[in-house]
Amino acid sequence: MAYLSDILLWIAAISAGLMAGVFFTFSAFVMRSLDAIKAPAGMLAMQSINRIIVKSSFLPIFFVSTIACAVLVVIAALDLGAAGAIWTLSGSAAYVVGMFVVTIAGNVPLNNRLEATPADGQEGAEMWAEYLRKWMIWNHVRTIACTGSLILLVLAIAERL
Repeated sequence: MAYLSDILLWIAAISAGLMAGVFFTFSAFVMRSLDAIKAPAGMLAMQSINRIIVKSSFLPIFFVSTIACAVLVVIAALDLGAAGAIWTLSGSAAYVVGMFVVTIAGNVPLNNRLEATPADGQEGAEMWAEYLRKWMIWNHVRTIACTGSLILLVLAIAERL
């Protein structure tokens, strides 16, 4: 069981780092860059990103990392006395809630609404403004959650060494 935990812990930590980088990129400059493009090009570009990302390596990492963290939550909760268990539990739970749940409950519905809205015209402009405001808040949460999760999971690895 310890060997499985070690493998899952490394998968979770590496994935959290990758996801933190992806989300940070969008928070730091991608969304502002898309908004700076003359309308409706930014909205059209984001619609394209949302279509392509689900066909990329992002989605397997998204699900594998979530499953790894969910399993780690259970393993750590069952043996809180194990080396690194509190860090593992905290980091994995932060990831599942702050990345997975936030994405499913916050970002995906906004992505679906954006996709369903024609980019040309007033409706598109209004949707794009609302999308940017709300989507960015959720993305900041994901960025912070993934970064915090990475730190906690690295602490768990360090304690287990």
